[in-house]
Amino acid sequence: MREVVAAMNITSIPVRPEDMWLAEEQDATAASDPDGQPLHLFCYPAQSNFSGTRYPLSWIEEVKSGRMCPVGGPGKWFVLLDAAAYVGTSPLDLSVHRADFLPLSFYKIFGFPTGLGALLVNSRSAPLLRKTYFGGGTAAAYLAEEDFYIPKESVAERFEDGTISFLDVIALKHGFDVLERLTGGMENIRQHTFTLAQYTYTALSTLRYPNGAPVVQIYSDSEFSSPEVQGPVISFNVLDDNGNIIGYSQVDKMASLHNIHVRTGCFCNTGACQRHLGISDEMVKKHLQAGHVCGDDVDLIDGQPTGSVRISFGYMSTLEDAQAFLRFIIATRLRPSHGQPLPLVMPGEAGALPAESEAQKAVPATRARRSPSLQEDASPDSRVWDNSPTTVDAVSLRPPLLETTRTQQTPSEKAAGIPDGGLGSHIVTNLFLYPIKSCAAFEVTRWPLGNQGLLYDRSWMVVNHNGVCLSQKQEPRLCLIQPFIDLQRRIMVIKAQGMEPIAVPLEENSKPAQICQSKVCADRVNTYDCGEKISSWLSKFFGRPYHLIRQSSDFQRNARKKRGKDQSARTTATLSLVNEAQYLLINRSSVLELQQQLSTRDENGKEELFPVNNLISRFRANIITNGTRAFEEEKWDEISVGSLHFQVLGPCHRCQMICIDQQTGQRNRDVFQKLSERGERKVNFGLYLMHTSLDLSSPCYLCVGSQVLPVLKENIEHYDLPASEKQQAVIS
Repeated sequence: MREVVAAMNITSIPVRPEDMWLAEEQDATAASDPDGQPLHLFCYPAQSNFSGTRYPLSWIEEVKSGRMCPVGGPGKWFVLLDAAAYVGTSPLDLSVHRADFLPLSFYKIFGFPTGLGALLVNSRSAPLLRKTYFGGGTAAAYLAEEDFYIPKESVAERFEDGTISFLDVIALKHGFDVLERLTGGMENIRQHTFTLAQYTYTALSTLRYPNGAPVVQIYSDSEFSSPEVQGPVISFNVLDDNGNIIGYSQVDKMASLHNIHVRTGCFCNTGACQRHLGISDEMVKKHLQAGHVCGDDVDLIDGQPTGSVRISFGYMSTLEDAQAFLRFIIATRLRPSHGQPLPLVMPGEAGALPAESEAQKAVPATRARRSPSLQEDASPDSRVWDNSPTTVDAVSLRPPLLETTRTQQTPSEKAAGIPDGGLGSHIVTNLFLYPIKSCAAFEVTRWPLGNQGLLYDRSWMVVNHNGVCLSQKQEPRLCLIQPFIDLQRRIMVIKAQGMEPIAVPLEENSKPAQICQSKVCADRVNTYDCGEKISSWLSKFFGRPYHLIRQSSDFQRNARKKRGKDQSARTTATLSLVNEAQYLLINRSSVLELQQQLSTRDENGKEELFPVNNLISRFRANIITNGTRAFEEEKWDEISVGSLHFQVLGPCHRCQMICIDQQTGQRNRDVFQKLSERGERKVNFGLYLMHTSLDLSSPCYLCVGSQVLPVLKENIEHYDLPASEKQQAVIS
């Protein structure tokens, strides 16, 4: 509304809820003249879509009668009541609450049709409206060569420009009929949804860590005492046991692993977001300068939240849904040893909900951690390739299961001639490239570098019939597609169980290929289709039409995000079809620590370890180093690998893909869960790297067995090194 009236040089004034509550307490003798001039419009929501707070509907009459003034000064007040969030779960009697203008959303009531709403206009206020544009069907008469225009008398006909969505409008009667038949009316929906919200709010408020610290911080102006003051919405942030906020994007990722959908951010309500989170106007501008925009996943800046998590209940929500959400919070934030029982539904609170005992029977028990499979046998087609231009050697892909306290030699290490137990400080132990994005890894011992990363790394990707890039989040079986690159024969051989191998040439077709556009992480990329033969092969394997496309050689894609300080002075990296950076490095010592956290015990008390190589494969890194201590790589600013130099661009923020077993395509959420318990506010694992030398006139190679020399970040605090290691860091 502010932008609309600003174009007409009309003043708009923001009004805080506190201002209105204060105005309620003031003497009515200070009220304005209800029949005076000029005319004013007071706009407010019946329900906050941020916190669910319901503001008094009595304000409508109080303001219109002049007994309450949102701002001082003479004049007559009209009221616009934004009821979109409110009427989704509550009845609204317009004969009692006579707002002049009332926008609402049918989508928020039914869930269908999307994008359809209405503006209800009080017939007594309609004559005040002035049309600024007239289109088809809204004019009674007009002239083309003279400023003559007479609008239609009916308010609806006058303001409905062009053809309305009549097919969607037809669906509305069915929506109202079904809603009435299923629920018995909006009053039942109001009581049902509020009871669920009140139950969940009470349970969340009582959750505590062993040290007594709260598990969540709830943003609300009410104590959820009644549906008159609170809607079925809970806005909150999750805290760690020290009171630090866990970023909402991390909570969102964890919730999705538990099949729970939440909303995150500010929900297009910056005013409420600032008010509840204590974000000043200056901070909003500072956040924008730091790269945060509405709708992104930048959830914490300088330790302060940029938004929150929101859960909402509708007429189809059940007690089981509420308890499943509470179990998710307990399972992810509280150790099983001091997990807390769910509170009982108090007598008289449950309304039409089933009794607690019956509801509990319907809720499955919290899923026990699945014991990982100890099968380490590699598939017959697994290979490690030493792919120099003239030699091709193949050995087993899967290194043996690593012990807890030391790193055994992998086949790659043996091939590189690294003595057992003498790996040195930092050594490259494994190299992987992923020729087809989201498909299986191709392990090598020596591999050339291209100008976008390892040669042919993520040069291809699988798309659906609409050209949309697929990842394992949508199609987990992509990990079962195994590409092998033969530099000598200039082909990529693709294999999968139950399928005949198929070859794709490494050289681009000499015939002109039709260029098509696709997207990778919001970047548009020019690609071309690799042909019907491989498309048919993929479609047969997946059972739906898929295509293999390749990035055009004459298309340059620059890194979308700049990471770190002083980045402007550095060379911009050119990328293949990777998400963010040319290279990804992980530290084997960090993997071993994560393995310990994931260890379980069988019925005899024997410790069962999560297979290390299963973990390594989930992180889909290019460079694996042995390291000397877990997570030391987070202190690195740049590294040298042999004669090659790499700039550290920042940590890799992990998503749910690390939950997918790269050998089976099955999901296991424990890996993401354990990483999120590290106390970090982001689920980070691994480093993004950029090759700092772009001179590729002579071939450059990465090799297993190469020494890795890290350079520490400047002014790193609390990173105490032994004297010998400090000297080595200075030399590095």
